[in-house]
Amino acid sequence: MMKRMMMALALAGCCAMGLAQGGARIAPGAVVEPAKTFDAMLSSFEGQMVPLAEAMPAEKFDFAPSAAIFVAGQGSEYKGVSTFREMVLHVAEANYSYGSSVSGLKPDVDVKGLTKIKSKDEAVAALRASFAFAHKAIATLTVQNAFESVHGAQTRASLAGTMVAHAFDHYGQLVEYLRMNGIVPPASRR
Repeated sequence: MMKRMMMALALAGCCAMGLAQGGARIAPGAVVEPAKTFDAMLSSFEGQMVPLAEAMPAEKFDFAPSAAIFVAGQGSEYKGVSTFREMVLHVAEANYSYGSSVSGLKPDVDVKGLTKIKSKDEAVAALRASFAFAHKAIATLTVQNAFESVHGAQTRASLAGTMVAHAFDHYGQLVEYLRMNGIVPPASRR
């Protein structure tokens, strides 16, 4: 958890610098609204995650690594490994869960029902909708409430950062899933 927290804070700092570089200059010491900083971080991640999900062909959306595609005798266990679709939907579920914790907003979908989604188009649509909800949740952050406790030492701001940090774990796994299928991830094509 501490590792994710540090990563989230580093990502927030990078996004704040990106805001300063991409738009109006922000003077050192100026207070940047938490919603603006975290929304930039979320937008940056969304701009990588959605194209990644779209890059996997529909017929391979249920791909999961298996011993058959690796060197014989490795001794690795693949039972229960999530499929590409399951991980995309897990990120969507997490966006709703973290977003709800950050803001107190109730998701506008049956989050548990996301696991029933089978098609690529529906999974990508669910992912997009979860990002829309996450942006609404992030918009509720203010200087006054960002560091309010939600769960013990976890604050609204730390959970907003953790939402992105957690999803990047799965993004990395999904990049490998694409590569195992001979697909160059969209972010690597530039």
